[in-house]
Amino acid sequence: MNTTWARVAGALWASTHPGPTLVVTALSFTLGIAVGLEPWRLAVLALAVFAGQVSVGISNDAIDVARDRAVSRTDKPLARGDVSVRSAWVAAGAAVVVALLLSALLGVGMLLAHALALASAWAYNAGLKAAVWSVVPFLVSFGLLPSLATLSAPSPAMAPLWASAAGAALGAAVHLTNVLPDLADDARTGIRGLPHRLGARVSAVVAVAAIMTGAVAVLVGPGASAPTAVAWVFFVAVAAVAAAALVLALVRPPSRALFRLAMLAALLLATQLVLTSARIT
Repeated sequence: MNTTWARVAGALWASTHPGPTLVVTALSFTLGIAVGLEPWRLAVLALAVFAGQVSVGISNDAIDVARDRAVSRTDKPLARGDVSVRSAWVAAGAAVVVALLLSALLGVGMLLAHALALASAWAYNAGLKAAVWSVVPFLVSFGLLPSLATLSAPSPAMAPLWASAAGAALGAAVHLTNVLPDLADDARTGIRGLPHRLGARVSAVVAVAAIMTGAVAVLVGPGASAPTAVAWVFFVAVAAVAAAALVLALVRPPSRALFRLAMLAALLLATQLVLTSARIT
């Protein structure tokens, strides 16, 4: 029995898309630190975001199980049959309930913002991924990410526009680059979101433009004081990696190297946002 439960738990965890789940949770946690949340608020914020991301990841694989089997995605536990689709839906539903209950502990504003972010992500899973508007859920959910931290504070407030713009730019870049390795498989199963319509090269170029837009927003957005030396260092790092990705996108056929460069630039942008977030409040 214990072995069976361990196998199911392992399969469900693998279905959460552990990498993105942990990255988004860590980003929320560090944003919470940057805005000065009390330890208990910080812990609840991180757990709420983690539960929400678990629900998003598992629901994605539950919805896509037929498509994943059609293209022989042996890396997907549901497609392999390691865990039942019913169990996946139960886990996803329980996770989203936990996420919302924890969010409610931090206030109505946090609850509403997190509910909107999760509804947007679930809408992407449920069908928007195949539409020309596929980037919109990423703009909404990542645009709200800085506000999840500021709305968790004792005096809740939405994050300033520059921080939300940077989050939305990060979301656009993540979407446009994350699907690059899977464009062929997606095309075989009828998925034609914005990156599929733009093509790999144009998607990479637009992702780089989004990253630089976000980097500029973080650098100059706070406005009250001149950017710090650390802010400039990360801005230059983002620009350098983004420039390398742009050159690679223009001179060579799309490859894994392009995907990794674009994701590195996005990660540097996220770090730049976190380091500047002390000036949000």
